[in-house]
Amino acid sequence: MKIGVISDTHLPSVTKQFKDLVNDRFADCQMVVHAGDFTSPEVYYYLNEMTSGNLIAVCGNMDPLELRNFLPEKRIFEVMGVKIGLIHGWGAPYDLEERIKGVFHADRVQCIIYGHSHNGANHKRGEILFFNPGSPTDRYYAKVNSIGYLSIQGGEIKGEIVPIAPLKI
Repeated sequence: MKIGVISDTHLPSVTKQFKDLVNDRFADCQMVVHAGDFTSPEVYYYLNEMTSGNLIAVCGNMDPLELRNFLPEKRIFEVMGVKIGLIHGWGAPYDLEERIKGVFHADRVQCIIYGHSHNGANHKRGEILFFNPGSPTDRYYAKVNSIGYLSIQGGEIKGEIVPIAPLKI
């Protein structure tokens, strides 16, 4: 199974560039995950419609009340026997993974998807895959703009960070 992963879109509305990104990069994904900071409900609704409801998302610290009212801050879901935690993140980036690991310490997840730092991450710490797709729009903090993919096969999960041209806000 292939899962498209995106975070920190920070878009005020759905743009043609964003539509092209979703159509080009997520068309062959069975599911899309967004790790928060849509900043516009319109972006959430568009992604949910384009994935035929196969969108799993959490709210981020920059999301408006409309999204915070129905998107949780933390989610745990299972895909093909792999337990995945999803959170946006908060605070300074230097110890972000340690903080989010603590949030999921009793949940026995195999992967934690997060955002907030705007920089991609795809590595294991112990038995947990830490995966951050980066940001497709940030021009200040992101070293490179990116999205990501997770693939699950035979109970194993693997990630891939994909650099992209930055989307205009």
